[in-house]
Amino acid sequence: MAKQRNSSSDKPRRDKKGGPTSGRRKPCLFCKDKVEQVDYKDVATLRKFISERGKIRSRRITGACRRHQNQVARAVKRARELALLPYVNESGKEERPTGRGGRDRDREDR
Repeated sequence: MAKQRNSSSDKPRRDKKGGPTSGRRKPCLFCKDKVEQVDYKDVATLRKFISERGKIRSRRITGACRRHQNQVARAVKRARELALLPYVNESGKEERPTGRGGRDRDREDR
């Protein structure tokens, strides 16, 4: 015969992992302020939606709704085109070694 498990003695089931990311989504910043159209000239607001490297952050991170996230992406691209926002971070590259582990191929002191 098949062995039946008693549900009361088993460990409680966890449907989803708990943690800082579980729970409700952040409210959309623009919907909360009743903004109809995102302005590409508002650089201070647009900086919140780009990373340190200059990439546009995703909806999951920013908490913007789909409509306003599309407007943010369009506004960031326009602001970059008009040189209001940088395409990449100010220092250019991260502190990564160049090439193969920082070795310089043109070195002559071998």
